[in-house]
Amino acid sequence: MVVGQSFAMTAPLSSSRSPRVALAHHWLVGMRGGEKVLEQICQVLPSAPIYTLVAEPAKLSPLLQQHKIRTSWLQQFPGGSRYYKKLLPLFPSAVAALKIERSVDFVVSSDASVIKGLTIPEGVPHICYCHSPPRYLWDRQQDYADSAEASGAIGRAIFNRVVPLVREFDRHAAQRVTHFIANSEFIRQRIRSAYNRESEVIHPPVALDEFVVFGKDPEDFDLIVSQLVPYKRIEIAVKAFSQMRRRLVVIGDGSERARLEKMAGSTVTFLGSQPQSVLQDHYQRCRSLIFPGIEDFGITPLEAQASGRPVLAYRAGGALETVLENSTGLFFDQQTPESLADAVARLDKMTFDPAGCRRNAERFAPEQFRAKFAAFLAKRMSDPDF
Repeated sequence: MVVGQSFAMTAPLSSSRSPRVALAHHWLVGMRGGEKVLEQICQVLPSAPIYTLVAEPAKLSPLLQQHKIRTSWLQQFPGGSRYYKKLLPLFPSAVAALKIERSVDFVVSSDASVIKGLTIPEGVPHICYCHSPPRYLWDRQQDYADSAEASGAIGRAIFNRVVPLVREFDRHAAQRVTHFIANSEFIRQRIRSAYNRESEVIHPPVALDEFVVFGKDPEDFDLIVSQLVPYKRIEIAVKAFSQMRRRLVVIGDGSERARLEKMAGSTVTFLGSQPQSVLQDHYQRCRSLIFPGIEDFGITPLEAQASGRPVLAYRAGGALETVLENSTGLFFDQQTPESLADAVARLDKMTFDPAGCRRNAERFAPEQFRAKFAAFLAKRMSDPDF
C-alpha cells in the first residue's frame, strides 16, 4: 500500500522528491465547516489518504471521495457512523488504534476532537490544524451532557465519568503535535489555555463563488442561519424579534427547534434545513444576519458579507475577526434580547455598502487559505529541525 503522493506547493521544496503525507480528520459524515477546510487542505495535498474515526463517503464531496479513507474500528459498530457521538468513551482507544505507516514524511490533522491522538511513527512531524480544542472536554461539558447524545440520566453519568479520561488523552495527544495552526485568534488563545501550546493563525475559507451580491435594497426580514442547539443562543434573537414584532427568518434545525418555536411570536418564521439555493436567496434579500452566539470562527457571517449584507453579532469569539464594526456590521455587548434589540435599532439608522461587505469577505477566499497553508508547510519543511 502506497501512502506517498504529490505535494501541490506554491513554493519549491528543497527535497528532490515529493514528500509522502497522511491526513487525519475527526469524522467524515457530512460537509460542514471542518470538512470544507479539509477540502482545501486536500487541494494542497491532493493524493494523501485520510484517517478518521468514522465515515459516510456518500455524504462527502467528490473531491474528498477521491481520497482513500481509512476508518477506525468504530466504523464496524451497527450505526457507528451515525451514532458515533454516543461512543465517546471509546474514542481514545479507537483513535490510538489508527496507525500511520512508517513510510510517511509528515502528518497533517484537521481536528475538533481527539484525532490528533492517532499513532504516528516516532520522529514523523505532525501539523494539527485545530478548529477548536473539543468543547465537550474543555469548557462546554454541560451542553453535551444535556444533549441527545448523552441519552438521559445514565448517559450523563457515564459522560461525566469518562470526560476526565478523554480530556487527559487529548491533552497528552496535543503535546505530541509538532506544530499547531489555529483557525482564529480566539482559538489560538484556547489552544494556549487548554494545551499550553503556541500556534499560528490561518483563517478558514469562505466559498465566495457560491454567493453573489443582490444589488437591490434588502427586504423586510432579518436572517439566522444556524444549527438550533443550546450554545448557539438563538433564543436571544427569537425573544428580541418577537418583542419587537419584527420579521426574523430562521434557517436550520436541531434539538432546540420545538422549544424555540413555542416561544416565538408571529413575526418569527422557522424554515428548517434548506438547500444551498434557498440559503443563497435569503442571504441576498435579508436586511442583516443575526449572530447571537460565541463561535470559534463562524462561517455564516462571511457568507452574509459575501452576499453584500451586514452582520449583527455578539461581541465575542471569531466574529470579532470577520466583522468590521460600523463598516460591515455591528456588535451587541450582552447576550440578552434587550441588548440585541438596541443594536437592531442602531443598525436601522446606518447604511452599509454591499460592495464593502463583499470585499471584506474576499480576505477569506479559498485561494488565500491554500496559499497561506502551503507557505506554512514550505516554511516548516525548510527547517532542518522539522
